Amino acid sequence: MPNITTNLWFDTQAEEAAQYYCRIFPNSKINNISHYPDGTPRAGSVLTVDFELDGTRFTALNGGPEFRFTEAVSFLIDCQDQAEVDHYWDALTADGGEESQCGWLKDRFGVSWQVVPRQLPELLSNPDQALVGRVTQAMFQMAKIDVAELERAAAQ
Repeated sequence: MPNITTNLWFDTQAEEAAQYYCRIFPNSKINNISHYPDGTPRAGSVLTVDFELDGTRFTALNGGPEFRFTEAVSFLIDCQDQAEVDHYWDALTADGGEESQCGWLKDRFGVSWQVVPRQLPELLSNPDQALVGRVTQAMFQMAKIDVAELERAAAQ
């Protein structure tokens, strides 16, 4: 299978966004920055930034204001525990990010993320449908997912 790279369209913030994400995620780096060529309206400014977030490849493009991010596409962060949930939630909502519900947020660039502890899909796949219902109802009351609260709901 060929490699698939996610391409993120920004107005002018591609390099700023790539640097921001590389600070948040471990083992991340910027691999290449290209610039608009002479003779174009944005000559000399950043065109694309190729970067990796813990081994996953991305390209950020400064394509102009024509397109915006929506919640129709989001990135799910599979967190090991509450500490990881807190880290990513706090970092991605900082400096203008927006909390939503059920573990969803938008960062300051408008990119949607789901910050999900591994316990949530485990609890939601439990064969006990009453337990699943309690966990689901607890989750519906949350912005950032609280693992202890999910476990309390499951134990009722």
